[in-house]
Amino acid sequence: MSEISPNMKLAVMAGEDQLFPDHNGFDFKSIQKARKHNQKSKSLRGASTISQQVAKNVFLWQHGGYFRKGLEVYFTFMIEKIWGKKRILEMYLNVAEMGEGIFGVEAAAQHYFKKSANNLSKKEAALIAACLPNPQGYTIVPLSKRVASRYPWIMRQMNNLKADEDIQALLE
Repeated sequence: MSEISPNMKLAVMAGEDQLFPDHNGFDFKSIQKARKHNQKSKSLRGASTISQQVAKNVFLWQHGGYFRKGLEVYFTFMIEKIWGKKRILEMYLNVAEMGEGIFGVEAAAQHYFKKSANNLSKKEAALIAACLPNPQGYTIVPLSKRVASRYPWIMRQMNNLKADEDIQALLE
């Protein structure tokens, strides 16, 4: 964690899971919203927290149905109890796909910006975070429309969240 820019830690929380410090691994309000949206729309909306994504990426497989989701719930519960928020965030930043075949923030920082993850600027961190959760479809190079429109929003959210005490504790 000490080798990752606080900008990157803040960017993924701003873009992926703004309630990360406060929930127990599950954002039930977002799950309910996604369920309602998915019943009405042909496009699917997810509601996975950073903790759920770590459980899937570290312990499970990418595609699957209810059985895999059930295991994801179990592993999410366990990592929340055993690892804690800092370790979960560290694992997320080190295992998430951040471009086609680019896993982890250090690889992404080197690939896109030719620098260490420790030296990422706010804008660079927001660009990387904007490719999540679909780094093969939402590309940084070439800059996809989704990333181009999403990274300024992430930067604004970073400004809004930065003063939060619980967020600050995870940036150290």
